[in-house]
Amino acid sequence: MTYKALAEEASQYLAVVQGIRRELHQIPEFGLQLPKTLERVLASVEGLGEIHRSPTISGASLHIKGAKPGPTVLLRCDLDALAVTEDTGLPYASTNGYMHACGHDLHAAIGIGAAHLLRTHADQLNGDVVVFFQPGEEGHGGADIMLEENLHLVSGSKPIAAYGIHVFSQRIPRGVFTTKPGPLMASAGDMLVTFHGKGGHGSSPWMAKDPNSALIEAMSALQTMVTKSFDVFDPVVVNIGWISAGDPHTTNVIPETASFGATIRTFSALNFERVRRLAKQLVENIAEGFGLTATVEFPPSSQVLINDAGAVDRVERVANETFGAGRFSRMEFPILGGEDMASILKEMPGAFVFLGAATADHDIDQLAANHSNKATFDDSVIPDGCALLAALAIDTLNEAAAS
Repeated sequence: MTYKALAEEASQYLAVVQGIRRELHQIPEFGLQLPKTLERVLASVEGLGEIHRSPTISGASLHIKGAKPGPTVLLRCDLDALAVTEDTGLPYASTNGYMHACGHDLHAAIGIGAAHLLRTHADQLNGDVVVFFQPGEEGHGGADIMLEENLHLVSGSKPIAAYGIHVFSQRIPRGVFTTKPGPLMASAGDMLVTFHGKGGHGSSPWMAKDPNSALIEAMSALQTMVTKSFDVFDPVVVNIGWISAGDPHTTNVIPETASFGATIRTFSALNFERVRRLAKQLVENIAEGFGLTATVEFPPSSQVLINDAGAVDRVERVANETFGAGRFSRMEFPILGGEDMASILKEMPGAFVFLGAATADHDIDQLAANHSNKATFDDSVIPDGCALLAALAIDTLNEAAAS
């Protein structure tokens, strides 16, 4: 079977995979525990192979055995949603306070469709495929937990390659695949800061130790620190996402504490360590200058996502063979988004690929971005994602068999 024929076969799946995606969109779940989502996904792949569930989280690996002996390829699909209240007006919109604002419902449907294609053509597989249905991508370390639980080893051997697809609601034209070798996405982690002062009456600030003033100073100083201390060609981003200080119903009270949380993005191990050291030192020094103390915490972070150059070459060749010219484009620059697919690609070579799912043909940069409560995705691209993942697995196993 040619890869083009595989894509034609996948196109026949549209109504089914689109329906599954829209069901999942209405029942989004957050974090590591996604019982409804996982049950719906596993019901869609029942009978395709051996299902191995995580004992601790809502994750599972589907092991599809090929007719011929050989190595294993892993295909990764994340399942979790965001704590975002949807405002799209879609007839299948979520109403439970969570939202698939990053397209993981499409990723699940892509994985399901790819699994069906591979099982249909298992007689041609020179080895096995493991489909990784993973929760907790949005900052909860789901990939790391599943790796620690050896759910990538369910075939009996470590996969020789891993591939995954991520859809975008804007920036990338609909139906276009894109990626690049080397660093593709940044390390992403949090910085949590609390200033500890002395509460008091708003009419007598000199009698208190106001943590709000230190918080404001630190928020501004961190931005200056980044621009003055780090090379623009090895980017670092520190962006504050939330602030908590005082009571919004009371203006005449100086609170005892004030806090903020920031995201930190880096592309190098050097800057990963350096930005944390400098940021902590800066915040503590500002606190001391105001007569306060500060606690600074850095929870575990995702790693830099690094694509294997050979795997990216394979993605480009297979995409061209499957869909024809114009459907693949090499990215020039990485992006500062974070992804725990990075942990999988540290364990085995492979590639993470972006797929345009914009709902318009023009002014796509003006569409709502991933993570927006207004983000929408054209789910007609799902069959092409299914075909590409299946073709990449087949091609990788064919090459291994021929070598």
